[in-house]
Amino acid sequence: MVGREKELKIRFVPGRCELVQEDVRVPSRRVLITGATGLLGRAVFKEFNENNWNAVGCGYRRAQPRFEQVNLLDSAAVHGIIHDFQPHVIVHCAAERRPDVVESQPDAASQLNVAASGNLAKEAAGVGAFLIYISTDYVFDGTSPPYKETDIPNPLNLYGKTKLEGEKAVLENNEGAAVLRIPVLYGEVERLEESTVTVMFDKVQFSNKSANMDHWQQRFPTNVKDVAAVCRQLAEKRMLDPSVKGTFHWSGNEQMTKYEMACAIADAFNLPSSHLRPITDCPVVGALRPRNAQLDCSKLEMLGIGQRTPFRAGIKESLWPFLVDKRWRQTVFH
Repeated sequence: MVGREKELKIRFVPGRCELVQEDVRVPSRRVLITGATGLLGRAVFKEFNENNWNAVGCGYRRAQPRFEQVNLLDSAAVHGIIHDFQPHVIVHCAAERRPDVVESQPDAASQLNVAASGNLAKEAAGVGAFLIYISTDYVFDGTSPPYKETDIPNPLNLYGKTKLEGEKAVLENNEGAAVLRIPVLYGEVERLEESTVTVMFDKVQFSNKSANMDHWQQRFPTNVKDVAAVCRQLAEKRMLDPSVKGTFHWSGNEQMTKYEMACAIADAFNLPSSHLRPITDCPVVGALRPRNAQLDCSKLEMLGIGQRTPFRAGIKESLWPFLVDKRWRQTVFH
């Protein structure tokens, strides 16, 4: 499953350096990841790259030098990278995923979540690539969980509506594509604000100030490493079986409100949680959220696909670099 390419490398020898060509083993299975600079995209890129795939990631503002810089709204640029690289699989992680931002910038969000996704699906079909479109549990209204792939969506906010429209655009332009709906994500963040789960860490750590935490919406926090593993397993299953397509669900299986997540984070780091105050009322500001949009994941499980990291283990690994009180490092980890 590997080929060889020539790669230029600099070799240092006493008194000089020289440019040499070396053979490099290159896996023959090719995958293109959009949104590779984001929380999920980084994990997906790493998962494929470490499992014998030739992975190329693309991004926009933060792309270079690690990833290819591609504006997904530029159809010529999208056509160019896909036809140059000829991927077997494309994992489409790029999206405007912040519900409140989508409400305030609907046109821009629709361009990325819907129009760009439809175009990407069309280009993927043109080279015979298997496209995995990352969607969301917010396509459901949260009144009748758990939700199967066959249940009728009814998004409450514009974010959910654009992602649902994106699903339709993808499947209309590429009948062999897959839609993977997932819930709230966390993982190895570059900054706490990258995830609505990890952003709570500062409120947990600064126990000298009380903090209100939502205790109304039921969530299923999911580690991006697990979603990345599911994407790779789905891609590899598809390469053996062309009937693997359509809509799928994946999610962590621990039901928690933000308040319960915050308490679990405190417990994981042996920090106090008495300053955290549960708020049981439905939020009245920002975009509407579903009360409980739990996803039924049995379809993927029946295919033998799946991976789940226990929340306390995953969150400890993710938040360890952001621990403010260095003394806890000695008591918790040594």
